[in-house]
Amino acid sequence: MNFDDHCQRKAAPEGSGTYYALRRAPAAVQPLLTALFALRRELEETVKETSDPTIGRTKHAWWQSELGRLDEGTPTHPVTKALQAHAGDARHAVLDEAGRGLLATVVDGFGMDLDQARYLDWPGLRRYLDQTGGAFATAIARVTAREPQQTAAWAAPLGAALQLAERVQNIGDDARHGRIYIPIDELQRFNVTAADIINRKYGDAFAELMRFQTTRARQTLDTAFAALPPAERATQRVLRAEAALAYALFDEIEREDFKVLHQRISLTPIRKLWITWRTR
Repeated sequence: MNFDDHCQRKAAPEGSGTYYALRRAPAAVQPLLTALFALRRELEETVKETSDPTIGRTKHAWWQSELGRLDEGTPTHPVTKALQAHAGDARHAVLDEAGRGLLATVVDGFGMDLDQARYLDWPGLRRYLDQTGGAFATAIARVTAREPQQTAAWAAPLGAALQLAERVQNIGDDARHGRIYIPIDELQRFNVTAADIINRKYGDAFAELMRFQTTRARQTLDTAFAALPPAERATQRVLRAEAALAYALFDEIEREDFKVLHQRISLTPIRKLWITWRTR
């Protein structure tokens, strides 16, 4: 399996939301964007699938070192090899000093998962969202943006909003891996415990908690979209497609009365195709 096949399988298997979102990008940069999404997926799996914190930190340190090897032009992993091979004309946006800094921030952001599985309040969770989703979306946006150096102001909030949407939508799956991305003070406000979530306990209190979480996630996406410059709307079809999928998935979750603890609610491939196609 070559590095492109690895990235495609890891980040965007056929039928996934990412697969259809990436198809909205210009063909010339799709391999590079796929590699960036694959990097994020590798980091997520490093955290999610490692139960031993010592092993997790060792793997995390390896990724930090691998970014150094990418900077030196000697990457060893299929994902970083793909990044090097496909940077091409976008090298100034992905592998320049700012781009390398964004990738390092993403790596460090997922490293936060190795140190804590709960967040005390919204500001604490927001820092995590900014480091993971915000930095990642900025890296994605720089590849196609008209003004790559100006992307952080609007791409970072959008990325944090998309990361929040993903965490709210995947609360059940995250809990099965020992992590809950709902602030502790909000659990207390709605009289829901971490044990309730881990043990898949539904009820009126949980429904109200989820209604609050989905409403905030929608509003966060709305606010981030309002900051997207009109001149960049056409350049950011991938991020816009991901947002459209997030909105549609929230609709499905609400129709299912927030029954997200025992199942992963999803959209059909044909619906994903239709939703992302409309973002053009």
